[in-house]
Amino acid sequence: MYSRDEVLARLHAEVEAGRPVVGAGAGTGISAKFAERGGADLILIYNSGRFRMGGHGSNAGLLAIGDANAIVLEMGEREVLPVVRDTPVIAGVNGTDPTRVMPRFLTTLQHAGFAGVINFPSHGIIDGRWRQSLEETGFGYDREVEMIRQAADLGLFTMAYSFTPDEACRMVEAGVDVVVAHMGLTTGGSIGATDAFARSLDECVDVVNAISDAVRSLRPDVMVVSHGGPIATPDDAGYVLEHTRSVGFIGASSIERIPIEEPIRAVVSAFKDQKLGTDR
Repeated sequence: MYSRDEVLARLHAEVEAGRPVVGAGAGTGISAKFAERGGADLILIYNSGRFRMGGHGSNAGLLAIGDANAIVLEMGEREVLPVVRDTPVIAGVNGTDPTRVMPRFLTTLQHAGFAGVINFPSHGIIDGRWRQSLEETGFGYDREVEMIRQAADLGLFTMAYSFTPDEACRMVEAGVDVVVAHMGLTTGGSIGATDAFARSLDECVDVVNAISDAVRSLRPDVMVVSHGGPIATPDDAGYVLEHTRSVGFIGASSIERIPIEEPIRAVVSAFKDQKLGTDR
């Protein structure tokens, strides 16, 4: 298992060499195995990955249809950690789970072989009256911040999905190592968000830079990377990297769902197009 210092050294070495940090979400062992072979710097496991690779939208990970923390622990122990050889694996932790003694659960993740954690599912993606209700009843983003604080105190490598500069600053004050500027549900493919509900790439650039500036004002050593929304292809990520102060990209749907949808359809169609022999 990688220590926090080893993970940070790995990421800083990539940035110093002029290469972006790339984290790959893995909902299956085969996704993790080949993301590692492609050079991923981090493998991330979210409960949404199980639903995503089951053919459902990633938002299923935000719904009350499973124990997010139990799903991630099982995916790690049974599917991903056994096949990943040389890459730190990060657990998506539901920090608002009231049924967990969080420091104990974080220690369980450490013993299982996870190198770090990230706050997922995150209530940061929720807005409106439902978000207000969650915040007022003790299920707000502050519990995710506290989870990150506890993980940092335990010596785990920490990442945080943040949707606003204020949220990013709260995570920095909690001791986070990497802030992931979240642009919303990834667009594209058969079950992604529609363009009507997504920011433009230029709007993403503005948000990522605002989050980066806020983070740097507190701790210049904290890395900022981007995720989601219209940043769905390598070219999209390249545009954001070129126009922002972010140093990398975290992909899930953009890495393990969208790239396989059309190729699987096409190869099955190609098999179906073959002709039966006349001697049967």
